[in-house]
Amino acid sequence: MKVVAAYLLAVLGGNTSPGLDDVKCILNSVGAEVDEDRIDSLLSQVKGKDITELIASGREKLASVPSGGGAVGIAAPAGGAAGGGAAPAAVEQKKEEKVEEKEESDDDMGFSLFD
Repeated sequence: MKVVAAYLLAVLGGNTSPGLDDVKCILNSVGAEVDEDRIDSLLSQVKGKDITELIASGREKLASVPSGGGAVGIAAPAGGAAGGGAAPAAVEQKKEEKVEEKEESDDDMGFSLFD
């Protein structure tokens, strides 16, 4: 990701086709470790392509990726009996806290600002 970020920073800086030295210079300026193999790989993949078209293409691909997040909640209790028993208790405590907060807020609003 840092190589892609450095490449994009170079493009944003006005360099339409950054090279190895440009990307290395950006990475070195922030003290990041430079991996020339990764930089070469990225440069070979984007050579001759417009960055805005690449970003648009990537957005289209990401739009088709499911990102519901519901599977995480289902998979969590399967970790073991102890872990599964603790999670519902935590949920119950949160619900109870929310109910108490609502009651407190009702007590605070028992007066009129215009009296």
